[in-house]
Amino acid sequence: MILIGIGSNLGDRQANILQALQRLRARVRIEAVSSFYETQPVGNVAGPAFLNVAARLETDLEPVALERLFRDVELATVSRHDHLAPRALDIDFLYYGDERRDFGRFELPHPYIERRPYNLVPLAEIAPDFVDPVRKRTLKALVESISQEGIVRKPRALHFDVDSQSEAPEHRLSLNRAGVSGIKRIVRLDVAGRDVPFNAEFAMVADLAPDRAGVHMSRFSELLEEALLEVLARNDRAAGVEELVARVASEIVSSQKASRADVRVRAAFSLERWTPVSGKRGEETYALVGIAHAGEDGTRRAIGVEAEGMTACPCAQQMVREHSLRELLEAGFSEADANKALDALPVATHNQRGKGTLTIGGGTDVRAEDLVEIVESSMSSETYDLLKRPDEFFVVNKAHHNPRFVEDVVRGILARTLEVYADFPDSTFVCATQVNYESIHKHDAFAEAFGTFGEFRRELRDGRQVVQKTDLATWLGTRPSPVVV
Repeated sequence: MILIGIGSNLGDRQANILQALQRLRARVRIEAVSSFYETQPVGNVAGPAFLNVAARLETDLEPVALERLFRDVELATVSRHDHLAPRALDIDFLYYGDERRDFGRFELPHPYIERRPYNLVPLAEIAPDFVDPVRKRTLKALVESISQEGIVRKPRALHFDVDSQSEAPEHRLSLNRAGVSGIKRIVRLDVAGRDVPFNAEFAMVADLAPDRAGVHMSRFSELLEEALLEVLARNDRAAGVEELVARVASEIVSSQKASRADVRVRAAFSLERWTPVSGKRGEETYALVGIAHAGEDGTRRAIGVEAEGMTACPCAQQMVREHSLRELLEAGFSEADANKALDALPVATHNQRGKGTLTIGGGTDVRAEDLVEIVESSMSSETYDLLKRPDEFFVVNKAHHNPRFVEDVVRGILARTLEVYADFPDSTFVCATQVNYESIHKHDAFAEAFGTFGEFRRELRDGRQVVQKTDLATWLGTRPSPVVV
């Protein structure tokens, strides 16, 4: 375990620390980050108050290389500073495992840490049970034995007394949504006990009251970074992307003084797959979608996936079969033998590459892998990036023995979802979408269905259409439910 301290007492102190953490992430794995703590300079150090955090790292870098990385991050953020002078960024080793090692600049553990409460307090927050190898006491016990006077915990937020966004606009009209989109971040989530990186893109919006000129556009990305750090620092690490966006949405409501906020993230991820015949291992890429709405009644969230596959057109296949049957009869085959042959062989038809989407809201323990399986199995066949010739035959043969309209795929996704999550309550939301990229038409085929589990269960039970089904916006609470007379 590697424990470090980061401090700043010049410029935008919080932004300096966040920038340093971002640069460190390029080379090391940051396991946890403490809250911000403000302290006055001690000893011979001059200047305004310091803002400090502690961080827990994991890396294969040796101490000398890690120390060099810290100095590079300092120089990339600010210019050099004199010893004990005010500085915009200062990164210090505090502990390197449980060894006492001398590698040049510092001896580890740091011999002066007991005289540095501003280091001990944030350290004890993220590693309370870590035992100091010299003093043989936990960090929690060390903190309890020292004075914490003058150490003030600061909230993870950016606060300004006056800004133009808070002024009254020229036209006092409220806006439903204002915010930012296209914010890209690498997000690490706990998936089945593994720390998995996701290449994510966020969109974040909040409503805007008529007496405010605007939301704080320039601060949304900083707010997201703050929320991600807050999630990272908690013991209950976000296990799903839908949980992460829910937390971010709540932070937006609080910091933007909004009555509601919406956050959406789309992240690329991969699953290990083997080709069906040759058994070649590969990584297939999918999209993970997280959606959250925070409002006065709390937070609602949904998770979804996008997966590709292929479909074989049933209509064209039936026409080819009908034509082939006539040809066989004219060639002298009996009708029974001709139909027997056509039943045994795949009948030609045109194919479409399709993209299916499945979104579930309100469920528990919903795994992206399971959603992908539901979507892929609802098409005529799954597809692969890598296919040897036997695999190509398998996929094509499977698809032509399993023709599907775009509408069939959506109905299949819904039916399988209701079966897999049969224990979910009627209030659970589901949406299935399929787009087929046509091969012989100049248009694409599209189908979609959405509603609650209860609404679809009622259709299956009663055999009658539920005309007014719940859409995602209504289920999330971004608009009121329609009145059904």
